[in-house]
Amino acid sequence: MMMEGPYKYRRDGSGAVSRVIRVGTRKSQLARIQTDSVADKLTELNPDVSLEIVGMSTIGDKILDTALSKIGEKSLFTKELENALERNEVDLVVHSLKDLPTTLPSGFTIGAVLKRENPHDAAVLHPKHVGKTLETLPENSVIGTSSLRRAAQLKKRFPHLVFKDIRGNLNTRLKKLDEKDDFAAIILAAAGLRRMGWDNRISQVLGPEDCMYAVGQGALAVEVRSRDADILEMVSVLHDPETVLRCIAERAFLRHLEGGCSVPVAVHTEVKNSQLYLTGAVFSLDGSDSLKETMQTSVAADDKQSSDAVDERVQRVGVTASKISGEAQDGAERLGVDLANLLLSKGAKEILTVARQLNDAR
Repeated sequence: MMMEGPYKYRRDGSGAVSRVIRVGTRKSQLARIQTDSVADKLTELNPDVSLEIVGMSTIGDKILDTALSKIGEKSLFTKELENALERNEVDLVVHSLKDLPTTLPSGFTIGAVLKRENPHDAAVLHPKHVGKTLETLPENSVIGTSSLRRAAQLKKRFPHLVFKDIRGNLNTRLKKLDEKDDFAAIILAAAGLRRMGWDNRISQVLGPEDCMYAVGQGALAVEVRSRDADILEMVSVLHDPETVLRCIAERAFLRHLEGGCSVPVAVHTEVKNSQLYLTGAVFSLDGSDSLKETMQTSVAADDKQSSDAVDERVQRVGVTASKISGEAQDGAERLGVDLANLLLSKGAKEILTVARQLNDAR
């Protein structure tokens, strides 16, 4: 291994030299699968670069006996990874976008948002309830979820069910479901189950009428140092334009509402005929009180935009995507802010403040 300036290089048996790019990731099996999928794409596109995966544990991985919303830390699954990025121990980090706060620490940016997997939540039933749905589970069946967003929507939709916290990575949660009799079902992101190859465990995918998803859910993000122009350039080809626009709108909505892990905020987005539709909602903890609205904007690309006028340093809710129409990105960001303002004008702040206070008191 050779160091030259801030970069590491490696010489192979034939004497060829390749630059080493270090990729930071959480250690869970799902995080590794997600990171490997990004690393494979980068290796394919940059055969002269050699990638080294560096696994780390985060606060969220270590504190397993407390509901996420109670830990009160915005960057539960990202802080340690960002520290490594700052200390130059890794060059890029792969995250689930929904784990990344809407405001990133100074000096970091999201250089790629990859094509979104199915963003919806899924119900995974205990083996003894196979063939049933949440609707047909017996009265007072216990459902495991540590997400206030999922619990608030599902309590309202399925009043015959009882909701309890369940923590741990995917493997741990499925084990808790299967090996004990504590839960009739658990609610997980469909994307994670699919990436793990566990589609067969999905008893039902929850549509927006049952449960709207979290901001950024189902999308992977690559976080880099904003000053590393070459790394930014390298990862920028991974951007999926439609996912970028949807997630910019979702993140702008959440940021303007000042929501986070500790409040029930949910979204649904789609792009149809160059129109971006954003539905956003806020809920009380038991789901009895809610506000939900939909707005749309045009995201047709502006052909007049000259590529040399693009400012690499422009970030929108933490995302740098210089190859995607700036006008479309601005429209998506404005859509999120406008929808948040509409909900705030109808009393969203009050609903979220009460939800936060009740959650803190739990």
